[in-house]
Parts: sequence; C-alpha cells; structure tokens
Amino acid sequence: MVTGWEIKHRLYRAVNAHDVSAILDNYLPEAVVVAPSGVLEGHDQIAWFWEQFFKAFPDFQQTPWLEVPCDDPAVTEWTITGTHQGLFLLPNGRELEATGRRVAVRGSCVAHVAHGKIVTHREYFDQLELYSQLGFGLPEVCDSPC
Repeated sequence: MVTGWEIKHRLYRAVNAHDVSAILDNYLPEAVVVAPSGVLEGHDQIAWFWEQFFKAFPDFQQTPWLEVPCDDPAVTEWTITGTHQGLFLLPNGRELEATGRRVAVRGSCVAHVAHGKIVTHREYFDQLELYSQLGFGLPEVCDSPC
C-alpha cells in the first residue's frame, strides 16, 4: 500500500516538473484543494490552479524542508520560488503583468490520503508576503474597500 509520504513526494516531483497530468494522478477525481486564493474542486479546477502558477512563474519550484513524521495527514512546510514572467491572476480578478521579480515564499500544507490518492489538500501561505515581493502592498491589490 502506498503511503501518504510516497504520494506527497510524487506530487512534489510532478509540481517541480510542471507536469499537470502527473500532478492530477496524485488526486482522487473529486479531490478538494483549499488554497489562499480559494477552494478548488476536482481535477479541472486543480489543473487550472497549477497551470496559472506555471504560466506566471515558468521557473516555479516547491522545496519541502520539514515533513511532520506522521502518515495521515501528511504535513509539510515548504518554500516556493520563481521569477514572475507571465500574467498572474489576483484575488480581485485583475491580472498582474510580468514584473521580472524573483519570489521566495514559505508555507505549509496538509494532505489527507485515501485509496492511494489525495482526498483533501490544504495549502497555507502568506499572500501579502508574495505580493510584497512582487512589488506592491495590500492597498494596491484590492479595489476599495478591501
């Protein structure tokens, strides 16, 4: 039987290869991903989420640096890095043109596994940390009022 950690390690390899098909192979078709930008339900929405990141940050990489020693849930702390070279969708629906800025953002995630696939995956990172590194702060991201 495959462990939660084996699945998470496969997921990180697929993410770092920007292989959306391989990313989806780690999720049940009805899986739910909760991220700071919203809730993603099913393969189509999960694929869209990753495609947006890979377009905005073509050199996107996710480096896990702490794995909590339990199998379910699989809890990881990580750092994402990349250079903003494409359109990036903001929470208010606007798209941010490429800034050329390099980002490094710390975060964590929790994944629940059943039947050899991820059922729920929660990603936590500070959006303001990301936006600040892209060159703007909260007032510039939100339309009034926030």
